[in-house]
Amino acid sequence: MDLGVNIDHIAVLREARRVNDPDIIDALSIVKLAGANQITIHLREDRRHIQDQDLKRIMDLSSLPINLECAKYEEMIDIAISSNPHRVTLVPEKREEVTTEGGLIVDESDKVLVKAIEKLQFKGIEVSLFIDPCVESINSSLALGVEWIELHTGEYSNVFAMLYGNLASSHHSIKRLELPRKDLEIKLRYELEKLKEISKYATELGLKVAAGHGLNYQNITDIASIDNIIELNIGQSIIARSIFTGLHQAILDMKTNLS
Repeated sequence: MDLGVNIDHIAVLREARRVNDPDIIDALSIVKLAGANQITIHLREDRRHIQDQDLKRIMDLSSLPINLECAKYEEMIDIAISSNPHRVTLVPEKREEVTTEGGLIVDESDKVLVKAIEKLQFKGIEVSLFIDPCVESINSSLALGVEWIELHTGEYSNVFAMLYGNLASSHHSIKRLELPRKDLEIKLRYELEKLKEISKYATELGLKVAAGHGLNYQNITDIASIDNIIELNIGQSIIARSIFTGLHQAILDMKTNLS
């Protein structure tokens, strides 16, 4: 299974002081040497972490493929086309969100989305849609002609954290599930089976399947065992661990969990 390392949170730390420290470019060679397969970055409309100049420098200097996450709107698509990454993953954005908390609404009649996909593919850029794991979104993604889908694993990750961690009492920005432990165990199994079934369905239709959001060293094992998911994009947990272990070791630790 391939690993894409999302390095956005290095820029989050830098933007806290508005100085070029840490320099996000320093991560590129470390990610490669640690054996990751891809660099993932999200250029948000509000530029809260990755900046335009980061994208340019990363594109100029990275020897790994770049997966650029961005919104479907014209300004962002034009930036993506001028940068020419290996893949663009179209994601939903809400300014008030701390992070992306749901999948893209995929609708074949969405003229903005259709135009974005057509423009990117015309330039030879692969397109992925970041979607909730449901049949309707898979069918619409297929109809839109994209090469990839990335399954949003946030619900699975949140239930796992409520069951085995302290999310329900400490993470007030995420909707709490007031459920007994037994019900959470049932829900976790349900979310895992759904990811298995949906990824199998998408693969059978000819789509390449990635997954990501909220994945960490504790909850990754069962996701990594899903045969039809061929790539995981993980950021926050790797960058968080790197504070204590260094980035190289943090990536090695994650890759161990994927094998």
